[in-house]
Formats: sequence, C-alpha cells, structure tokens
Amino acid sequence: MFWGFLSVGLCEEKRIKSYKDSIPESLNLALLVFAVFSTIAFLFLSSRTDNWVLKFTFAILFSYSNNTIFSLLHESVHSLFHSNQAINNWAGRIAAAFFPTGFMFQRICHLGHHSRNRTNAELFDYYQKGENRTLKYLQWYGILTGIYWLLAPLACILYLLFPSFFNVSGKTSKIYKQTGANAMLSGFESAPTIQIRLEILFTIFIQTSVFVLLGISFSDWFLCYFAFALNWCSLQYADHAWSPLDIKNGAWNLRVNKLVQYIFLNYHHHLAHHQHPEVSWIHLPSYVDFEKTRPYFWKIYLKMWLGPRPYPSQ
Repeated sequence: MFWGFLSVGLCEEKRIKSYKDSIPESLNLALLVFAVFSTIAFLFLSSRTDNWVLKFTFAILFSYSNNTIFSLLHESVHSLFHSNQAINNWAGRIAAAFFPTGFMFQRICHLGHHSRNRTNAELFDYYQKGENRTLKYLQWYGILTGIYWLLAPLACILYLLFPSFFNVSGKTSKIYKQTGANAMLSGFESAPTIQIRLEILFTIFIQTSVFVLLGISFSDWFLCYFAFALNWCSLQYADHAWSPLDIKNGAWNLRVNKLVQYIFLNYHHHLAHHQHPEVSWIHLPSYVDFEKTRPYFWKIYLKMWLGPRPYPSQ
C-alpha cells in the first residue's frame, strides 16, 4: 500500500511539473492570429453599418474577441505565451497594441499587482478610517463604468511624453497613497525607459494603421472600445472583490458560462492563477478545487454596484 501511495504521489508530482512546463505554443499563436483578425473584422463591420442593432452587436463581439487578445497579453506578461522569449515578447507587443497599452508597461503594472494583491495599496473594495470616502467611491465606480481601462492608454501617452512623472520618490500625498498610485508607479523607477517608449510608439503605429486602412471614424472606434472597456472592467475586480486579504489567496475561482470562460482563456480561474502564476491558462482548471464553493461572477459583479464596504476590522 505504501508503494501504491508513493507511486500515485510521484505521478501527481510529475503531472504538476509537466503542467507548469507545458505551454501550448502553437495554440497560442493560432489564437492570437484568429483573435486579432476577428477584432479587426468586428471593428470594420461595426463601422460599416448604419443599423444600430448590428452596430452594437459587432461592438459587443469586438469586446469579447479583444478580451481574448488581452488574455494572451496576460500570458505573455508571465512569459507563458511561448518558450522562445523573442516570440513571447513580440506576441505581447502585438496583443498590447490592441488594448491599447505598451507590453513592458503592462508587465510592470501586472507583476506589481501580484506582489501587492489585497494589501492596502490595492484595497479598493473596502474603505478605512481616515480615507477620503468620495475618492474611494469615484475610484470604485470608475472601475465599474470602464474609466479604469482608459487610464492605461492615457498613462502610456503620459509616459511617452513625460517619463519623469512616473518617478514617485518622495511623493507621499494622501491621494497617491489611497489610490495605490505610489505602489503602482514605484515599479517604473528602474524601468527600461527607452524600451517602454518604443513599445508605446509601436502601439500608436498599429492603432493608426487600423484607423487608416479600415477608414473608420473615432466614434466607431470609441463605441467598440467602450464596449470592450465595460466588458474588461467587469471582470478586473470581480475576481478579487471581498476575497481573503492575502497576497496569494486573495482572489476567486469564479463560476461563469463555459463559452465565456473559454473566450477569456480561463481568466475566471483567478485564484488558481494567483496561487500558480507559472502555469499556462490551458492547465489552470487542474488547479481548481471544484468541490469548494465558487462564487458566481454575476453575483459578485452586481453586488459591486452597491459600493465599497467598511474595512472588516472596523
């Protein structure tokens, strides 16, 4: 019996190791190509019809295909898109261009998120004594209404023009602290400025090319990206809201429609991702305990509209 348990244990260890080392490189490349062409097609189709039902339908489809691109950007940020780092990083740059943001810019922000998750620097769902309640609510509903997405492209433009603005040393204002800007921007103090600015210019080139080649108007572009912003923002804090105040375990494995889960490349298995950030999206379900209660995405999302709550200890 002992050798049976040992054999099972070794097989399990080997299985987990193979999952961590296995990246679906060909599938990721195929998904990126398909998602990019789909996103461009939906943007084009939305801009070519005067029927508002069709226009909104294509904008909604755009919001989902662009979320697949974001999920692949997320894989690139963790170096899980491809084992060849040059391919991984260029795929990340292409995916980042459709957000739009810069690849290294996104990597610094996201890896920083993993190091400060559910700490006071990223505690948007609770308000504490001494905090500006109005600012907290503005920040919270900014997430829910898509304004949070807009900060990324605006911040990239700001970095392109004034990279010194991101030097937060000595900036200890209450607003910087409460919004988490101090913590978020601290990663840029030793960042490769030239590389980040070149990647932002690459994103501008891609976005400009889409405008020119498709011949779309700003209003058509804005409609599609507004739909994407609402879709993207709806998940970006629902997977953390009121989860345990723990850096590693402060997230949810959310229950959601299977089709949506696949479009987002298992992004809803967010607790599994935070516990195992070295695991590719395709293997995340193997790290989810489906016997445990998993909250429904819509249940948390709708509760979020009620606003932040008092900090538990208060």
